[in-house]
Amino acid sequence: MLSADRLEEEVPMGRHDLSGRAALVTGDRPEPAAALAAAGAAVVVAGTRADLGRETGAAFVRLDVTDDASWERAVTETIARLGGLDIVVNNADVELPGPLADLDPAALRRMLDVNVLGTALGIKHAFRAMRPGGAAGKGGAVVNIASVAATTAVPGTAAYSASKSAVDRLTRVAAAEAGKLGYDVRVNCVYPDAGRLGEGTGMADAVVFLASDAAQFVTGAGLPVDSGP
Repeated sequence: MLSADRLEEEVPMGRHDLSGRAALVTGDRPEPAAALAAAGAAVVVAGTRADLGRETGAAFVRLDVTDDASWERAVTETIARLGGLDIVVNNADVELPGPLADLDPAALRRMLDVNVLGTALGIKHAFRAMRPGGAAGKGGAVVNIASVAATTAVPGTAAYSASKSAVDRLTRVAAAEAGKLGYDVRVNCVYPDAGRLGEGTGMADAVVFLASDAAQFVTGAGLPVDSGP
């Protein structure tokens, strides 16, 4: 387990300082929540595992990312606890690999529900809360977790790749909509490679960067975190 103390030593301050900001993080990877907390943000972990809140030192709210009403409750509770909402990290993810000749429809539906619908609902409720007149209303940043599978053809990952390609497209269209509609919300995504050792740390550092003022002019972008070829 990557400790918040270790991350705090590695996260540069200054323009990466997230003090005074409120973040909601979904999913089972602990590193993004721990990294945001180490950078100074107040963090709520939203999902089905209360132990992740304890492990990362964050508050916990229950969330089914595939359920619209559950998202509405989680965002409302987060704002009530933290006094606002500036950052949403759509980190919930399901990967069920397998060749297309053996495609399991139930597995594909599960990946689409969590990876695509869950991310889309996260963007929806982030926008509604952060836009002018919303419950938080100060703008902010959304960071979606895609995958290098969205950009690379790897045998056995077709269904997962399709879901993560959708996350990439959602990110770019959402960024364009937010800009056109004057929401003052930046939307970016990260392309981690789960096959690389240390992926969690690198991905978490990228999340902090994209949520911070260091990336204040970055929106609609995908940031690879794959250690190169």
